[in-house]
Amino acid sequence: MRTLIRGGAAAFAAALLLLAAPVGADAAGQAASGTEAPQTRLIGVVNINTATPEQLELLPGVGPARARRIIEFRKTHGSFRKVEELVQVSGIGEKALVRMRPHCRTSGKTTAELTR
Repeated sequence: MRTLIRGGAAAFAAALLLLAAPVGADAAGQAASGTEAPQTRLIGVVNINTATPEQLELLPGVGPARARRIIEFRKTHGSFRKVEELVQVSGIGEKALVRMRPHCRTSGKTTAELTR
């Protein structure tokens, strides 16, 4: 009888954990259900002096707001001479620069694209 009660208690605890788990399409939930989105990878480079907002958004950590700020900075201060000058843009710090730097250039053609 005790084994039955313990087993019931364990099942009850497991059910509570399942109910308490967050609902949504987070990475852990996707991995558990097998519906994980394919990984994308950025190849190529973005010329931060000529890139459109859409091209800037290809950079890691750059969304619409950061892309706008980069373009506004460019309009106000002129072309970037070095990629490291991106830290002068509001909202871009050293950590963000480390993620973006391998894909940024100050001259040449933008060739960046996302691949699966």
